[in-house]
Amino acid sequence: MLRSVMLRLASNRLLLHSVNKVGNRYGFAKRFVAGETMGEAMKVVRDFAERGILASVDVLGEGVRDEEEARKAAQSYMELLDCLAANQLNAYISIKLTQLGLDISREACSSNLELILQKAKALGNFVRIDMESSRYTEITVRIFEEHLRDYLEHVGIVIQSYLYRSEADVRRLSASGCNIRLCKGAYKEPANVAFPKKRDVDRNYIKLLELLLSSPAYTAIATHDSRMINHARRFVADHKVPAEKYEFQMLYGVRREYQLEIARQGYKMRVYVPYGRHWAPYYMRRLAERPANVLFIAKNMLRK
Repeated sequence: MLRSVMLRLASNRLLLHSVNKVGNRYGFAKRFVAGETMGEAMKVVRDFAERGILASVDVLGEGVRDEEEARKAAQSYMELLDCLAANQLNAYISIKLTQLGLDISREACSSNLELILQKAKALGNFVRIDMESSRYTEITVRIFEEHLRDYLEHVGIVIQSYLYRSEADVRRLSASGCNIRLCKGAYKEPANVAFPKKRDVDRNYIKLLELLLSSPAYTAIATHDSRMINHARRFVADHKVPAEKYEFQMLYGVRREYQLEIARQGYKMRVYVPYGRHWAPYYMRRLAERPANVLFIAKNMLRK
């Protein structure tokens, strides 16, 4: 029940504005957000690098409806790529297509994405296209496919195990040998497009994970669930999946000691590091994923 409420609130613009104001006052966004500036994010990325952990950096924002704002978002990602290169940090970027203007027009979005991919290719870096709610799934997959021929080594996508269609998407995409991040999904979806029960989402995650690890694709195993991680470790050992074919991924601020433990065991671990002023929708989805996070934030507010 709480998860459903939080996910509904995550799409309420008026409420998100209030959350942003309160968050700035009390500083509780720092639990899941690296900061509001690129400099703050770079400090986090460097700290991770010193501990043997890679990063995926995201300039928070989504649902852009102004062409100039979309162009500015694309420019901020190109500046981020330059900053990562200048600081010699082994990290890539994650983007959302609605931040690049997908709600304005497909052409505007593709044009902005092309600029970012050109920059990433020139710098030898990589761009992860995040998956948003199910209304964007098909167009996101198609735009991704359109750029695969020119940027196979420099662009990847996300597949969400809570969607019924995801098995078909895995089979559709993995044969190309592309880079696929598998997660469970963090949006409120209707029962006609997504599994409503957690056990079915988990079961599908395992199925898709095994399909990906058995395919030519590179697999980014994005989960904080110890059961899923242990299953993946057994599977790669039993099937002799090369270490260069997969990695584990988690979110900034979630299971931090576990992230270090996995890295120390010799596995590639990457942490998703978001930053920026438009953090409220992302933040609300993180609270929805784990109700205990709400209690954590409330306790910290009371200490102020």
